[in-house]
Amino acid sequence: MKLAIISDIHGNLEALSAVLEDIDQQKVDALYCLGDVVGYGPNPCECLSLVRQRCQRVILGNHDQGALFDPEGFNIGAERAIRWTRDQLERHDQRLRHPDDSLSDFLGELPRSFKEEDILFVHGSARRPLDEYVFPEDIYNPLKLKHIFELVPRLCFQGHTHIPGVFTLAPEFVAAAVGPGTTEVRMMLPTTKAMINVGSVGQPRDTDPRSCYVIVEDFERVRFRRIAYEAEATAAKIHAIPDLDNFLGDRLLQGR
Repeated sequence: MKLAIISDIHGNLEALSAVLEDIDQQKVDALYCLGDVVGYGPNPCECLSLVRQRCQRVILGNHDQGALFDPEGFNIGAERAIRWTRDQLERHDQRLRHPDDSLSDFLGELPRSFKEEDILFVHGSARRPLDEYVFPEDIYNPLKLKHIFELVPRLCFQGHTHIPGVFTLAPEFVAAAVGPGTTEVRMMLPTTKAMINVGSVGQPRDTDPRSCYVIVEDFERVRFRRIAYEAEATAAKIHAIPDLDNFLGDRLLQGR
């Protein structure tokens, strides 16, 4: 079983297209998405359409939910982007000839998590699938990790923080640091419980501006892939949209 997992696309079509092209070369058996297809970025409808077409499993992220309902817990810039995104979805759906193609309906039908045997897939965490952050520094909050790990069957794949790596029961966080000039780092998964953050396709925040996604092989080994894309083109689109803060484009060039 070779599974590709993507997350946190955030309306970045250039990044998603580059990642999908790389995935096509990896000959995977299935492609899953862990949410936040929209939010922040300039191409929410195009990204949603691609994800709906290409992914066998998709779950809801907090930005996806914010585009459907009143956004809660977002900063001012993120909230403005969500409201602009919602408007784009509504405009798309109003032009449809076939109601079954509604992107809003597609989002509204997404689950907050799913489980396959002893493998859990969420956007945030096993405790709060939609919106709980599990940061690398949480290894210094062992009680928090203990409570979350109690809800993990064996492995939990998640996104939300945009920082790729593996949490172990130690507790320890093993960062998936892919050096300059390389495109992949491989890790063997522990035989005990682990949480794997797959990183972000559309808005990396670990100072590496390349997109990140993972390939999982037989749920024994995980490969973190870093894919370069035309971030300048995405940033220019964001800068041209008054409702999207320029910072949302600038940060793409710095991976933060």
